[in-house]
Amino acid sequence: MSGVTALIVLQHALFAANPPSYQEALQDAQKRQQPLLVLIGAQWCPGCQTMKQQVMPSLAQRGALKPVTFTTVDYDADTATAQQLMRVGSIPQLIVYSPLPDGKWHREQLIGESTEAEVQSLISRALKAQQTSPTQSSSAAGGGGD
Repeated sequence: MSGVTALIVLQHALFAANPPSYQEALQDAQKRQQPLLVLIGAQWCPGCQTMKQQVMPSLAQRGALKPVTFTTVDYDADTATAQQLMRVGSIPQLIVYSPLPDGKWHREQLIGESTEAEVQSLISRALKAQQTSPTQSSSAAGGGGD
């Protein structure tokens, strides 16, 4: 039982503590050449809290977030960054950027509360995008509206 308890404590610590800032996560993803997964939400948003407190920790517990750098952006606390990353105004948004060999980033997103399966599929597509030509890319993660 102590292994399960340790895992629960580790999971809670991972998501209770503030994840790296967007800029720190972007730098880490660039250094590691791995996708950047960004959850944009707000404290007052029930769907955002479900994503932050249930869906993402469950994925982390299963190891599904290992191939990505994950961070969150609080829409109210960092509105400028959130607006730069978002293509529509609804939250929660889960955005993934995959680094491509030419220095551009492939971008995909989920809008609204998403299931673990939907997030896992998004991560899988991001990993595939790194290996194939993108249909949609931008010059930098969060590079704005293309």
